[in-house]
Amino acid sequence: MPRIKLDSIDQNILTALQENARLSNVDLARKVGLSPSPCLRRVRALEESGVIRRYATLVDQAAIGLPMSVFVSVSLERQIETGLETFEATIKDRPEVMECYLMTGTSDYLLRIVVADLAAYETFLKEHLTRIPGVRSIESSFALKQVAYRTALPLDGVEA
Repeated sequence: MPRIKLDSIDQNILTALQENARLSNVDLARKVGLSPSPCLRRVRALEESGVIRRYATLVDQAAIGLPMSVFVSVSLERQIETGLETFEATIKDRPEVMECYLMTGTSDYLLRIVVADLAAYETFLKEHLTRIPGVRSIESSFALKQVAYRTALPLDGVEA
């Protein structure tokens, strides 16, 4: 995706929506110093350009019985296109996988898995992750405490 140039009003709109995506257009317009019609046009332009991909509700994972986050490093037998595609297609279908990144360094992928407990992770590991063709090794690290978690991107350093 080509880089989109944002002016200060666009940045203010994005900052406000990252803080509260449920703001009404009238409240958003007031917050960023525009009248409602131009504000709505800018939001629509940000959506159409792909800067705003979607709106989401953040759910507290512990509150719904999924308190455990496991970070998993996965190495494949060979880093060939078909192996990468197979792994990625399979992992995208697993609801426990909250994030998956193709990495440089000692592992090929880094995943963040969310589960209810150790038994649920063991089930995921045995019944799903180890059965993906081409997986050579898996290393799991269990998060003891979440120190920082953000969903808002730092827009202060973005050039206008």
